[in-house]
Amino acid sequence: MNSPLAAATNRNDASFRQSLADQIAQITEKCINCPKCKAECAFLKQNGTPGFIAEHYDPEDPAWLTPAFDCNLCGLCAAVCPVHLTPVNLFLAMRREAVDRGAAPLHAHHGIMAYEARGVSKKYSWYSLPEGCDTVLFPGCTFAGTRMDTTIILYERLKLSIPSLGIVMDCCCKPSHDLGRNAYFQDMFGEMRAWLSDHGVRTVIVVCPNCYKVFNAYGNPLSVKTAYELLTDNERLFFGKSSLVNTKGPAIALHDPCVLRNEPGIQDAIRKLARLAGFEIEEMPHSRKKTICCGEGGSVGCVKPEFSGRWGDLRKKEAANRRLLTYCAGCANFLNKKTSTDHILDAVFHPEAVAAGTRKVAKAPFTYFNRVRLKRYLQKNHPAPVFRERDFTPASAQGTEKGGKIKKIILLAAIVAAIAGIRLSGILEHFDSETLRQSVASLGPLAPVAYMLLYTLAPALFLPGLPVTLVGGIVFGPFWGVIYSIIGATAGACVAFLISRYVARDWISTKLTGPRWRQLDRSVEKNGWKIVAFTRLVPLFPFNLLNYAFGLTPIKFIPYAITSFICMLPACIAFIVFSSSLLDLLKGKISPAFLVGILLIVLVSLIPFLVRKLKPVQRKNLKLS
Repeated sequence: MNSPLAAATNRNDASFRQSLADQIAQITEKCINCPKCKAECAFLKQNGTPGFIAEHYDPEDPAWLTPAFDCNLCGLCAAVCPVHLTPVNLFLAMRREAVDRGAAPLHAHHGIMAYEARGVSKKYSWYSLPEGCDTVLFPGCTFAGTRMDTTIILYERLKLSIPSLGIVMDCCCKPSHDLGRNAYFQDMFGEMRAWLSDHGVRTVIVVCPNCYKVFNAYGNPLSVKTAYELLTDNERLFFGKSSLVNTKGPAIALHDPCVLRNEPGIQDAIRKLARLAGFEIEEMPHSRKKTICCGEGGSVGCVKPEFSGRWGDLRKKEAANRRLLTYCAGCANFLNKKTSTDHILDAVFHPEAVAAGTRKVAKAPFTYFNRVRLKRYLQKNHPAPVFRERDFTPASAQGTEKGGKIKKIILLAAIVAAIAGIRLSGILEHFDSETLRQSVASLGPLAPVAYMLLYTLAPALFLPGLPVTLVGGIVFGPFWGVIYSIIGATAGACVAFLISRYVARDWISTKLTGPRWRQLDRSVEKNGWKIVAFTRLVPLFPFNLLNYAFGLTPIKFIPYAITSFICMLPACIAFIVFSSSLLDLLKGKISPAFLVGILLIVLVSLIPFLVRKLKPVQRKNLKLS
């Protein structure tokens, strides 16, 4: 297949470099540097037209290796280009170049890569092929996790017309594709494609637009079709004798996912489904070929949340208080943070709930639980003669994975050996918590002063605070451990704050320049101590860096110190109470302090989830949630 998405892909490094050179030459030659694409895109507004970027791009300059990760790869620039260029191919090639040169993936991408890794793992994957199966449903990661019930309904309805329909729970690896991890993507997707083809599969039915894009570009000899087209082709089977819902639903706006901007057949099928479900469609200015990104395309939200958020804000404005329907579970998740958004299959199979605004879907971390439950349901209710859990590590990832596993094994072995050594040596027979604390108490004020001094210096020197906290509980017990630890932690936070504000302000300000730090400064200016409280309770930023960052903001020292003290106290109490029981635990005793400590740690860990339950207006005011 000659899709633009596949055009730049080549596993041979020399040819790939030439592919990048060809993209640069084409854009440089033909781009007329008009303002049309810049007018629509924050990335191009900041970095210049595609022609400017192509002309000045230098992979030998490290500064040019990462800007392409600020692009959503949505393709809107191509949709409005008067000379019919496709700059997205250039930006994708630039991402691949960054990976080849070791400049990417970026640290901020580790989260999305971990999400993808779970999707392709043995635990979450499941292939089930009935007798005579030549067609499978591929529901994708996000849809299956957020809408387990709808996935089951869809699969069982489709089986009414395709009795031998199989199902594949796996990830298409579009995140790695878009992050420029071309070798890994080709290995993982190629293995899945080969397995399906070797087992007689000829057609893949997808729900996710990104999965459609990948299978359409790289799936040959497999053909791909969306579930939406099948539903409209068999409307009487899926909707019954009466196509329309009895009561006319409200007016809704449709968000077309950007990866399907050039697929009018699928767009038509979606609109037909919405009407069959009883909804009146009112088109938005950016729709069909000129649709906009939800904001999460290309994993831009990981590195440029302000760029990502602008798309969502524009979509909310265009929706104008109407409910949104979309046909991408990822878009639905992201846009729902901005304005009420449902998936088209929610409207098809749960139209009353969507019309009433009461349709609920799962959110992380319960989405992972749902994917495991769905797998178990399929194993129990739809057994098949051909099945597998994917357990494949590509050559492109073996070194990294092997190294990570070895480190974990060594760490675990060291912990086990240390515990075994302590117990077998007999040290604990005459050495317990009370003995240790009496010995420390005999040192007088020297011990707590030294401990608090260490805790005060730890944040300024970027030393991890958790081990110091745990030592406080072991050495001083639950009461004095909390007293000394919170004093030391607050003093440490204040020292870093004062260094940043009065001693090394210029140097630190040059280091904390990312978008999240700028957002922190704006939020503190607007909300003051509330942002200090929020970030102490919800760990959005590394603790040590956060102390320095607050020194650059307008907040006054006294509110900062008092708020830090109060909001660090819950976690301090939890870990001190827990660690005060560790010596007893090593002796095989589970004390009440251990159980209380575990409970407190769980409660503290739930604080971020409780914050998410804040009213939308409250979350909007905080600006960091």
